[in-house]
Amino acid sequence: MKKTGILSVLLMILGAFQSVAKSPETPSPANGRPKLVVGLVVDQMRWDFLYRYFDRYSQGGFKRMMEEGFNCEQTLIPYTPTVTAAGHASIYTGTVPAVHGITGNNFYVKSLQRGMYCTEDKSVKTVGADNANGEMSPRNMLTTSICDELKLATNFRSKVIGISIKDRGAILPAGHSADGAYWYDSKTGNFITSTFYMASLPKWVEAFNASGAVLKYYEKNWATLYPLNTYLQSDKDQNNYESTPFGADQLQFPYDLKRFAEKKNFGPIRFTPHANSLSFDFARQAVQAESMGKDSVTDFLAISLSSPDYIGHAFGPNSVEAEDTYLRLDKDIADFLAWLDKEVGKGQYTVFLTADHGVAHIPGFLEKHRLPNGGVTGSKVEKALNAYLKEQFGRDSLCVAGDNYQFTLNKPLMDSAELSYEDILIAAMQFLQQQPGIDRVLEYAEMAEAVLPAAIKEQFSSGYYPDRCGDIFVILKPGYIDDEYGGKGTTHGIWNPYDAHIPLLFYGYGVAKGKTYQRVEMIDIAPTLAALLHIQMPSGSIGKVIAPVLK
Repeated sequence: MKKTGILSVLLMILGAFQSVAKSPETPSPANGRPKLVVGLVVDQMRWDFLYRYFDRYSQGGFKRMMEEGFNCEQTLIPYTPTVTAAGHASIYTGTVPAVHGITGNNFYVKSLQRGMYCTEDKSVKTVGADNANGEMSPRNMLTTSICDELKLATNFRSKVIGISIKDRGAILPAGHSADGAYWYDSKTGNFITSTFYMASLPKWVEAFNASGAVLKYYEKNWATLYPLNTYLQSDKDQNNYESTPFGADQLQFPYDLKRFAEKKNFGPIRFTPHANSLSFDFARQAVQAESMGKDSVTDFLAISLSSPDYIGHAFGPNSVEAEDTYLRLDKDIADFLAWLDKEVGKGQYTVFLTADHGVAHIPGFLEKHRLPNGGVTGSKVEKALNAYLKEQFGRDSLCVAGDNYQFTLNKPLMDSAELSYEDILIAAMQFLQQQPGIDRVLEYAEMAEAVLPAAIKEQFSSGYYPDRCGDIFVILKPGYIDDEYGGKGTTHGIWNPYDAHIPLLFYGYGVAKGKTYQRVEMIDIAPTLAALLHIQMPSGSIGKVIAPVLK
């Protein structure tokens, strides 16, 4: 062969190697793993929101993940109560509250005879603020998370960071061995952490806090992204059954947020889509400052987007506020994915998007449209129950807790007063069964014999951790909510599809293109990620791998 021919062949081979090296679609070579995994948990996103606003979504956000990734259309939460802490813990541990122990945002611990917040930890101190909002850790979660398993699999070389407006949304996903979990302190407007993770904030966090990001978002106020009359998927803008988180004088769009900047009131930002944007801004800083996705060891960024929950509770899922929030969130996701394409490399990262729970319609909205609805105020029922039991048995506080649609009886008091637990239990159940809106009253100890559809019975069983659950649980009628706000706003927490049917999208490295209508569950996410990463599933995992997701 002539020298020129040999040279041409060599140049072609060299060019091919350079082309492969430069290709943004080149898979990460390290153990067949992506360089970065990103978890996006949208707090209070019903599955139908993917389609309710689909026509107005951009091509780069939800649609990109739905059309280029894998969509699990029938994803259900397999336990109750369907609340934030339990949801985040279950997503990342691959198991249910009966195993990981996070049975609610708050729960009564029988062995301690007191109520407990899900991530409270009085053995640690706040880092980043002079208040108690950072006295938090994941110690109350009894199993590992998928992030812990990634750390174990890489001999703790992987970097794991959790980010959220809510403390529980950052702490529980990141797990026990995380490099950091950061959450928003509404008293100072800063992202903070605890001494469980570190003694002082990293310089990049201090710089972000010093930038005045919250005040800058306040300057933008909150007007609708598009003309108000084009929000055809929403109720009218102002309704007497909506809450007023921005003040009694601000009842509809546009909302004046500058007033909060002037008063250094950092709380209301949570009730705006700007809090989602703020979370993504902070996430970008974390990726860059911590060099995440920059080497051959896979890192994990767990982001929980909390403001849809604040907005949904206040205004409901049929509000203009909710619609505008999801249209803006779609743009935030599109921008973040485009940024990851450049920062980490297209095809080098894996993203999943899901929700911790859904949400019920506001009863006032349902009433307007002649649909079944109502409210049962848990705290009032607990108070009335105690009053009734005192009449019957002569003692105060025979019920010590009424959280999570459950009622805990005061067994220590009954023992000391030589009162019959069985008599009090029967009286309590009979009283609760008479309350409007309560469909069934059941004893956890007799759940196996309950006359209920097996699927519903299993949800209650999967949410039951004995030391952190009540003795009695109630099932509300469909359309009824725990109405603690006097007919203003809405909530979630029960087994029904509006609270338990959530979105689940996978996108990026190792993910097939397609969708399934077969039922999968929230607890299947962590095992599926474990299979993709070739690592062990979390220590309490009972979920299954969603095989069609994986290439």
